[in-house]
Amino acid sequence: MLIGIVGKPNVGKSTFFSAATMATAEIANYPFTTIKPNKGMGFVRGKCPHIDFQVKCQPRNSACENGVRLIPIELLDVAGLVPDACQGKGLGNQFLDDLRQADAFIHVVDASGSSDFEGNVVKPGSHDPVEDLIFLEREINQWIKGIMAKGFDKFARGAHLEGAKIEEVIHERLTGLGVTEAQVSAALRESNMPPKLIDWKDEDMYRLAQHIRRQSKPMMIALNKADVADPALVKRLSELDGYMTIPTCAETELALRRAVKAGLISYTPGDKEFKVNDPSKLNANQKKALDYMAQVMQRYEGTGVQKCLEKVAFELLDLIVVYPVEDEGHLTDHDGRVLPDAFLLKKGSTARDMAYKVHTDLGDNFIRAINARTHRVVGHDHIMENEDVMTIVAKR
Repeated sequence: MLIGIVGKPNVGKSTFFSAATMATAEIANYPFTTIKPNKGMGFVRGKCPHIDFQVKCQPRNSACENGVRLIPIELLDVAGLVPDACQGKGLGNQFLDDLRQADAFIHVVDASGSSDFEGNVVKPGSHDPVEDLIFLEREINQWIKGIMAKGFDKFARGAHLEGAKIEEVIHERLTGLGVTEAQVSAALRESNMPPKLIDWKDEDMYRLAQHIRRQSKPMMIALNKADVADPALVKRLSELDGYMTIPTCAETELALRRAVKAGLISYTPGDKEFKVNDPSKLNANQKKALDYMAQVMQRYEGTGVQKCLEKVAFELLDLIVVYPVEDEGHLTDHDGRVLPDAFLLKKGSTARDMAYKVHTDLGDNFIRAINARTHRVVGHDHIMENEDVMTIVAKR
């Protein structure tokens, strides 16, 4: 899974990325600090089955901390987007190309309203963040529309003469964006398009692009810099109809993770509070900073950064966590590791889908699966549930 961290310049995208991954990214208070995309690994949390089975796990592709399984996800921090990016303004073309394979977006917005459309610093509250939501969605819609519209008249006539299915034709043009045919079909149903390709007008194409974006690149909003924003503005933004929003304080999250690394505090990302390990070792500035961060976390029940990742995974993308093992009796893989792996699957995935997630050969040669919790044998079309522990039996 790949989540794109998007937004205009100077809203805290790179800070959010660094806080979520602890990867190094250039951070500064001016536009276009990020030129090349930064890639890093964050994680989402799931309950480790070792608690239910009362065994000691030996994770391989994920970590386990106090019964919480930390499943890795990939994050991509790209150059900031400005109005008319789809026409090449700013670093727009690079920004959009970098995001082709993203499964979802986290749109980082400056909730304090202290930066204009191009990321220049302005008086706090003088810029309405809602305008940023509108322009960024419009730019991505125009980008998708532009890909569909390239040489459209010629290919529309050809498709019409050949009697080709519209969803197949559009899907073929958008395969480079990671868009599925099912997503195209759903977007076509929602868009109320003219039945013939040759009758499509510019506004029809834009409307379809809008629905394809919603289907294939769902987006949530990180209301960043919430700690310095007007509470009334944060409340208004949090209640916007049609948007999934979370107040975030990326600078606080990054500072907390660095404090953990320095041994000053105990804190697990996603927690609503932290604990100072030894107050006597803190200097005055450190105490003041930690007091401020504690107040911020109390106000918003945490920093919101980890919550954003998990909202995207488990609500926007509707994923579940499953645990494949080779021996359902001992919960081990072929090397004897207990509960070694955790994978994210789309809700509604089957046992065969899980087999393919582990290895193509397992999917191709699937015979049956065994639920380690119930010891029940299930077929290839068995629908997986969250926290399932499964053994796949395949032809050798």
